[in-house]
Amino acid sequence: MSTPPKTLILGLGNVIMGDEGVGVHTVRAIETHPLPPNVECLDGGTGGFILLEPLQQADRIFLIDATADENPYGTVTRTTPKFVKDYPPTLTAHDIGVKDLLDAFYIQGGNRDVILYAISIDPKQPISMELSEQCEQARDETVRRILEELSSLS
Repeated sequence: MSTPPKTLILGLGNVIMGDEGVGVHTVRAIETHPLPPNVECLDGGTGGFILLEPLQQADRIFLIDATADENPYGTVTRTTPKFVKDYPPTLTAHDIGVKDLLDAFYIQGGNRDVILYAISIDPKQPISMELSEQCEQARDETVRRILEELSSLS
């Protein structure tokens, strides 16, 4: 019997910056559900190259982050970015951007597709530990969609 592929669900964001922390809030919500033993949830916080190791150890990767784009706030976009044109126009700023992190991942030989869930936010949010109503709904939608994907992969 073969070992099931290791799946990483990585949420990025700064939880003291309101909606900018939606990726972390989402991965924390996913953790409250029963998950197969081959699925790891990781609060990636504000990112950084330290996240390369867990990315490299995974067979499948779901990444969740906020984006300041032209979509209405709370829009959830699923993409598998490989090239510059594949990324949402502006992913929110962390220590390093998601694009930089994934570029480093692919340069170092990462050959797995990364499924990126980008949640559109208003970048002019006040400092807060809470999500806006739009981002709470987007978090719940993203949780549902990722759990559905996980069950279809089993």
